[in-house]
Amino acid sequence: MTQRRAISTDGAPAAIGPYSQAIESGDLLLCSGQLGLDPASGALVEGVEAQAERSLANLMAVLAAAGLSAGDVLKTTIFLADIGDFATVNAVYGRFFPEPFPARSTVAVAALPKGGLVEIEAIARRRG
Repeated sequence: MTQRRAISTDGAPAAIGPYSQAIESGDLLLCSGQLGLDPASGALVEGVEAQAERSLANLMAVLAAAGLSAGDVLKTTIFLADIGDFATVNAVYGRFFPEPFPARSTVAVAALPKGGLVEIEAIARRRG
């Protein structure tokens, strides 16, 4: 049976529910969705661009805690409270990931926790 190990870092907000920031299993890392929450205060930053940047910075901190980086990400999912924010979030996203870019889905949702505007999750793989 494959072992599971929780990944946790103070560089990203603590979980706001019964889940881990990420779970490592074998060479895979499954990262929970990150909102645009400031890890120190736990408050949402203002505006969709700032929330996208903070969400991705939080995600990068979780990856780093597992010894991985943006280049190890295989797939992301972006959840948007307003699909009209797609272009803004896309521009921020492009600054965080090297080519070839990860596979990605972007979906509009009715609402996000804490009134967030964007949430981003990822699946990464340790290079062997």
